[in-house]
Order: sequence, then structure tokens, then C-alpha cells
Amino acid sequence: MTDRSPWPEPAVRAADQLRAASGAEPEQVWFAPGRVNLIGEHTDYNEGFVLPLALPFGVGAATRSRDDHLVVVRSGQADGVVEIDVAALDPASEDGRVEGWGGYAAGVAWALREAGHDLVGRSGVDVFLDSDVPSGAGLSSSHALECAVARALLGRAGLEVDATELALLVRTAENDYVGAPTGIMDQMASLHGLDGHALFLDTRSLEVDPVPFDAAAHDLALLVVDTRAPHALVDGEYAERRSSCEAGAHALGVPALRDVTVDDLDDALARIDDEVVRRRVRHVVTEDGRVLEVAALLRSGDLRAVGPLLSASHTSMRDDFEITVPQVDVAAEAAERSGALGARMTGGGFGGCVIALVLRQDVAAVEAGVRAAYDEHGFTEPRTFVVTASAGARRVG
Repeated sequence: MTDRSPWPEPAVRAADQLRAASGAEPEQVWFAPGRVNLIGEHTDYNEGFVLPLALPFGVGAATRSRDDHLVVVRSGQADGVVEIDVAALDPASEDGRVEGWGGYAAGVAWALREAGHDLVGRSGVDVFLDSDVPSGAGLSSSHALECAVARALLGRAGLEVDATELALLVRTAENDYVGAPTGIMDQMASLHGLDGHALFLDTRSLEVDPVPFDAAAHDLALLVVDTRAPHALVDGEYAERRSSCEAGAHALGVPALRDVTVDDLDDALARIDDEVVRRRVRHVVTEDGRVLEVAALLRSGDLRAVGPLLSASHTSMRDDFEITVPQVDVAAEAAERSGALGARMTGGGFGGCVIALVLRQDVAAVEAGVRAAYDEHGFTEPRTFVVTASAGARRVG
């Protein structure tokens, strides 16, 4: 039997599911991580800069061939069996759509098929999934699932696809099949992740530059606070933010807000009449500037100086982009009061997680401070954990 000791736990569990259901060993086992964004929020669809890192948490996918031509998917986190006839998938047809969690897997199969990749020419495939990404926390559990399914389907078919090309196909699945207007950051982080590094990503050129982020080597920890406030990208709110950003770019005569620099910001804001649009533009432009500053600090090894920039990012999201909720504001403020060097909400907003850069010896104090603040406000107790920058999607067995 294959040594599974180095496998991520979800990969072990996915393989166990397949073995229990079929009595046979998996033919292949894959893993794709979730991500946390160190800094750079709502800059991706403005063709700007982001700085995510892949997590040690993710989705495992174990596969085995079938006698038919179906892709059949099961998940340890959801009930039911999803049977996908790849040839019949069509987002424009009711009969060609798969709803619920299975739609993410079906969307990936559809996007790969549309790109010309034959996934089931020889036979169908069983895919067993398992995840340890906290659902609803804004740590990209759905994209981890999609990337795991994509790598598993391609790997089982003996097909190789470049990580950036695959990220674009997964985004197509998300946008055009699932119907979620997401950017490219999450897929790129899951597929390009590198141990001990954050990924400086230019979302216009799609160039990826790994920058060192080994917090422990600097006696630091990146603490994640799952606020337990449901992470829901409300369609109307998300669409309003994108529309405001597009209106700002149009008013300034630029292709996207990434073309406005921090040095140009005051003059640019003076040319915008709408106060809401002005605030949205100020967030995106200053956030791009903060990403560039943080990337430079990481390259120079000055990780402690990153803290204040995280806090500035949170203030901007709270006041200018207006995407925080009371739970995340309380968590960020309590983390700083308890000794964090800086803290910010991470993810698309309206719930999710807060990250805090903390001296390793202060982790327990910061965790206790956040829990005390939550208790004082009557919020559901948060979950806290330390994360490290980890490797991207890969075959493990």
C-alpha cells in the first residue's frame, strides 16, 4: 500500500471514501489548497495587484475508472451523488445544468470540455472529494474544490495543462457555468502556491512572482480568525462595488483603476463627482499601493513592518469600500489591542475571516483578546488557527 503519511488529511480521507465504497485502491489522489489573501482586496477585477498564499487546508480528490462515460462525484461534506454526463453539459440549458455543490465540479468538466480536453473518451471516472477548508469563511473552499477536480480529471486522462491556463479555465467554469462573477486570484493561488512564499500576482498580465513569507523564521505567526459571520458575497453588493469601480475608471479615462497611482490619487479624486464612487476608487488605488509596499517589505525581509499596512487595509475596506461587518471589525480591533502588529479582514467581505500578524509569543494573548471581545458583544465564539504559506495543487498518490 502507498505510504500516505505525507498526504494532506483531506487526501487521506478521500482515498478512504473511495476504498470503502469500491473495495479497491484509488488510481490517483490529488490535493488543491484553499487560500488566504495577505493583502489586496477587490483589486483583482480592477486589473491590479494581489498577494495571496496557499493554505495547508484544502480539498483531496481520489479517482478510479468506471465502466461507463460518466463523471460521478461524491463529497465527504455533502449528501448525495452527482452524476455528470460531460457531453450533455450546457449552462444555457436546464437539462445541461447541475445545481448545488455539484455544479462546481460540473462547471469544471464543462470548461475543460469546451477547451478541447477529452476527459472520458476511454471511460468514466469516480471522484471522491474531502475538504478541511472551513466552509463559508472566505478561504476559497469552492475554488479549492474546482482546482482539485480539474487536476484530478486531467491527471486521470493523462493530460497536462499549464497552471495559469488552468486557472483561467476554472474561472470560466465559475463565471459562465456556476454564474459567480469571481476574479482570477483564488484559482491562481491554489494552482501556483509555493511553500514559504506568498504570490505577488499582477492580475492584468497574470505574471506570478513568489515572494518569501516564512513568518516563523522571523518569530512571527499569521493568525486567522474565522469570525463565524457567514461569508456571503451578496450579488447586489458585489455588483455595486464592481459597477462603482468601472464608473470611476470611465470618469478618469483609464482602462482600469490599476492605471491610477497613489501619487495621482488626489487629482483623480477631484475629477469624480459622485462621493460613493470617489470612496471606492480611493480604496482600490490605495490598496494597490499597499500591495506593492508589502511585497517590497517581504522581499527585503522586513516582515514586522507589514503589520500597519494590514491595519490600513482594514480601515480602507471598512470606511471607503464598506464591505466589513461588526464581527470582523471587532475581531480586527481586538487583535490589535491584544498585541497584534496589524490585522485586517481578508476575502471579498460581508463576513469571513480576519488575519493578524502576531509575534509568536503573543498568539495566545491575541486569541484570548478576540474571544473576550466576542463574548462581550454576544457573538458566536470564533475559531482561530495559525497558517503557513504552502504548496499548490499537486498529485499526492
